[in-house]
Amino acid sequence: MARIAGVDIPKQKRGVISLTYIFGIGRTRAKEILMSAGVDESVKVSDWSDSDISKIREAVSSFTIEGELRSETQLNIKRLMDIGCYRGIRHRSGLPLRGQRTKNNSRTRKGRRKTVANKKKVTK
Repeated sequence: MARIAGVDIPKQKRGVISLTYIFGIGRTRAKEILMSAGVDESVKVSDWSDSDISKIREAVSSFTIEGELRSETQLNIKRLMDIGCYRGIRHRSGLPLRGQRTKNNSRTRKGRRKTVANKKKVTK
């Protein structure tokens, strides 16, 4: 496996696909990186030469990726929570923040269903 930006990318896949294993690199950015490095995107990683890998590492280093991007994202979420804006409150309470309804769906954000016991009123 080739190691780029601290991530082992799979050798059996094409270059464009294998670069997407790095957090912060999608298909479009992977194509840009390979184009700037001068590597054909249909070539498999196992067929890359050492000079190709070094050019790709250099091109990848110009982007914010992996740990730095993760920490930046977490800091942005923390900032929203600290200022107490709507999105920050929704992050804090674990609810969807982009206007989705929560009556029926949103199980991904809310987690498993919590059964609430139904208490009957006792009248005297």
